[in-house]
Amino acid sequence: MSQHSSADPADNSALATVASRRDWWRDAVIYQVYPRSFADSNGDGMGDLEGVRSRLPYLRDLGIDAVWLSPFYASPQADAGYDVADYRAVDPMFGSLLDADALIRDAHDLGLRIIVDLVPNHSSDRHEWFRRAVAEGPGSPLRDRYHFREGKGAAGELPPNDWESIFGGPAWTRVTEPDGTPGAWYLHLFAPEQPDFNWDHPAVGDEFRSVLRFWLDMGVDGFRIDVAHGLVKADGLPDLGSHEQLKLLGNDVMPFFDQDGVHAIYREWRLVLDEYAGDRIFVAEAWTPTIERTANYVRPDELHQAFNFQYLGTDWDAAELKVVIDRTLDAMRPVNAPATWVLSNHDVTRHATRFANEPGLGTQIRLAGDRELGLRRARAASLLMLALPGSAYVYQGEELGLPDVVDLPDEVRQDPAYFRGAGQDGFRDGCRVPIPWTRAGSSYGFGAGGSWLPQPSEWGDLSIEAQTGAADSTLELYRTALSVRREEPGLGAGDSVEWLKAPAGVLAFRRGDFVCVANTTGEAVTIPAYGRVLVASGEVTVAESEAKLPGDTTVWWTTV
Repeated sequence: MSQHSSADPADNSALATVASRRDWWRDAVIYQVYPRSFADSNGDGMGDLEGVRSRLPYLRDLGIDAVWLSPFYASPQADAGYDVADYRAVDPMFGSLLDADALIRDAHDLGLRIIVDLVPNHSSDRHEWFRRAVAEGPGSPLRDRYHFREGKGAAGELPPNDWESIFGGPAWTRVTEPDGTPGAWYLHLFAPEQPDFNWDHPAVGDEFRSVLRFWLDMGVDGFRIDVAHGLVKADGLPDLGSHEQLKLLGNDVMPFFDQDGVHAIYREWRLVLDEYAGDRIFVAEAWTPTIERTANYVRPDELHQAFNFQYLGTDWDAAELKVVIDRTLDAMRPVNAPATWVLSNHDVTRHATRFANEPGLGTQIRLAGDRELGLRRARAASLLMLALPGSAYVYQGEELGLPDVVDLPDEVRQDPAYFRGAGQDGFRDGCRVPIPWTRAGSSYGFGAGGSWLPQPSEWGDLSIEAQTGAADSTLELYRTALSVRREEPGLGAGDSVEWLKAPAGVLAFRRGDFVCVANTTGEAVTIPAYGRVLVASGEVTVAESEAKLPGDTTVWWTTV
């Protein structure tokens, strides 16, 4: 049985205080909503903005500070909305600009902030600029806003360089010119339907500064920047000189990723953001070789936060976790930026499934593994993450302990990487299955008309309805932990931890009057009883000055 304090997670006065204070983002808990899979208001099987709006009270009561919305812009949906055709419009499948406005207003009334996704590395091939660039043929000035190049070979039949798409295959596609002849090639680091912008062209920067102002005027509280590391390409677009380039990502600076020129763009963006009141923020999705290079994105005149993918990719192992925690805090301290901690998102296998498998398999796993073990570790890992100094991100459904759906039929899959060889595994659909709200009913309360991806039969037992009020449930564990995090001065903002002596395989650290102990082994250990138990992911037995901590369990203590 997990142990909880009696704090009320629905303390509206506390929420109002959080929403109004400055530097809120330094210790914020930010909840990622994947709109198509969160709540469906009109019964078409696809989640929408009105569905999100209707569920905002749930998020307030959960105890989070802000909601990050994955893209809902007008899009052909070649990559689930990350192929944007119009950055100032809402796709009809999600609603309208009026729906977005109502969502933002309601969120603010509830003490929640709204962060929207921005996709500046590439557009949709249906974007007006790109459509005209192709239709106008060679010499069109709009082609300079993308990376159009003549091909190699006697007749230009070969791609301009050897870059490979993250989704598999070459990163170049050849267009057919208006006269019907094969023409130039354009760069797309992801799907062919996602041509990369040329950020050397001033019109691109002008356009995105305008887009920023459009949504800031709508009242959003910040932006999560998709592929923040990819905007600038090396001069001359040089060959990389190797195949299977995806295996090199994260190990070195690539000619198309993490180029130093991106930082000038973000310094310009920061000037725009700072024109607006309300302590608004930028969050970078920046896949870099090292945490130290990630810190470059959050220097004082650039962005506010960057996702800590090194932490996300760390196995459930005390020694490995301690190294990445120390490196993260050491890297962020010189730039005065908060560390961020994240375990799951819409691009990786949920951590309840990753931790159910053997270590070393990476962040995209197709095996269900030992689900009981995975859930136990996921609960413990969540408490550890929420105890660390800085800001934490929660992906929708992880508060329910949802596993990845690893057995989706091939015919229902929609991840574009699934249909292209030699790229990502293509199994991201498994973490995007719509979440369950009720024990029964159409799509377990997601909506009245089924769901765009099939849900497992056990979804009802994992639903919000089933877990609410159940003392042992993962949902109640999250609610209690988030409430305690808000109340305890030793939690949240800060840039350091005091490591305590602990048995092998156990992490123990102090922050003021707060102590966190995480047992990453499968065996129970005896530890000091540091005081009063605030919350634990499993049953902790306390006898006088000692406590028995089960395997794969985390406990929070207060020493006062």
